[in-house]
Amino acid sequence: MGILDRLFKSTPKKQPEHITDANFHSEVLQSEQPVLLDLWSATCPPCKQLEPIVMGLAAEFDGQVKVAEANVAEAQAVCARFGVQSTPTVLYFKGGELVERVVGFRGSLYHREVIEQDLLA
Repeated sequence: MGILDRLFKSTPKKQPEHITDANFHSEVLQSEQPVLLDLWSATCPPCKQLEPIVMGLAAEFDGQVKVAEANVAEAQAVCARFGVQSTPTVLYFKGGELVERVVGFRGSLYHREVIEQDLLA
């Protein structure tokens, strides 16, 4: 697929799994697959920009990486545990361990590289 095809072709989307303080341990730390966890807030414009990227990554890496999202208001203990102070923050887990943290908006290519280098390598 060429660069123009990538730019103008509609990217498939998949809804990320919803994470809260209640299911974080079982869905993220005990996941058999590596996990990308997008922590967002409703009043955050960069979070809204990141949403379609996360949905595209969920479709692209379906079956290889669990892509999940959490509203920081519903995951306050998770945010405290990992020192999340701003949104968006994307946490990457492999084998239940935090392996990478990305704070602020980054494009899909950046997140794809992190997935390929840190989660699937």
